[in-house]
Amino acid sequence: MLFLSTACTGVPTIPDAPKALADYDAPDWVLKGAGAYSDEKGKAFFGVGSATGIKNYSLQRTIADDRARGDLAKVFEFYVTSLTKGYQASTTSGDFKTSNEEQNAEVALKVVVHSTLRGVTIIEHFEIPERREFLSLARLDYDAFKKNVEANETFKKLPEKVREDIKQRADKLHEEMEEAVEDLFAEDYDY
Repeated sequence: MLFLSTACTGVPTIPDAPKALADYDAPDWVLKGAGAYSDEKGKAFFGVGSATGIKNYSLQRTIADDRARGDLAKVFEFYVTSLTKGYQASTTSGDFKTSNEEQNAEVALKVVVHSTLRGVTIIEHFEIPERREFLSLARLDYDAFKKNVEANETFKKLPEKVREDIKQRADKLHEEMEEAVEDLFAEDYDY
């Protein structure tokens, strides 16, 4: 009898299902995730990082911050790839006599944009003690990014028309990405 009562107490119970992030009254950025959208300061690129179950608070925060920067880099990589593809598509349909100039511009575009990731800052944190989770929000200001691009020596060497085309495509692409994030956020959370 004693053996049976001891054996029954050792049976593990099934834990409750974890709550969704929305149930923790998380800020919008936690629910939206990474992307290109606007905040009270204007247009920007954002990345969200998370660190869970790390006892050392400083280490957990550092890891979440680094993951947010990494997440922002993924958003930026998508942005650069899309911008380059859009540029290629528009130039391919043009005059093929200028293809060498266009290829040089594509290479320059990649170099210029990748060199302007400086200025990423961690602007917000959110902690969920119950889940031992710490989240960080990284932000890269769009206007600062554009200024970095325009000040870049490689960008300055491009023909004026090419520079203007790139700037216009950059603005349009950011708007499209922002709309996509807002549409997805509205669908998922019916706000």
